[in-house]
Amino acid sequence: MSTVPTPSKVVDDLDARLLALLSTSPTIGVLGASRELGVARGTVQARLDRLRTKGVIRTLAPTIDPAALGYPVTALCTLEIRQRLGHQAVVDHLTAIPEVLEIHSTTGVGDLIIRIVATDNADLGRVIDAIIDDVHVVRASTSICLVTHLEMRTGPLVEAAARRQ
Repeated sequence: MSTVPTPSKVVDDLDARLLALLSTSPTIGVLGASRELGVARGTVQARLDRLRTKGVIRTLAPTIDPAALGYPVTALCTLEIRQRLGHQAVVDHLTAIPEVLEIHSTTGVGDLIIRIVATDNADLGRVIDAIIDDVHVVRASTSICLVTHLEMRTGPLVEAAARRQ
């Protein structure tokens, strides 16, 4: 019987509380966080620095809502590509399209899954035309998102990581 090694603990309870606080009150600042958590300002700063260094906190940038910018239509598009030259040529093409928000290499029928936005359904057609206007894109299959039931979240992962031994 083999055992899977457990990863080293990345976050502890204080880290988890700090991350939860920053998620709910992103403008609280280091001093406010130290007061709210009941720890020294230097402790909060050291924790933030460590979490950034470890890559747990990737950015302190605001979360932008595409709908509030005039892009209320969201779609997921699966692309099949010619892979002779790899993915990079298609990724470069897609990166130049502002409405492409995410690009993921995948297994299965498609090679890439992308999240895109548009101003309306007609504009979605324009965005899809721009996406497939690349010699490396063989086929695209698009699904319009009707309702988002759960936005991307990480809180439960942080809590689980803090509990892991």
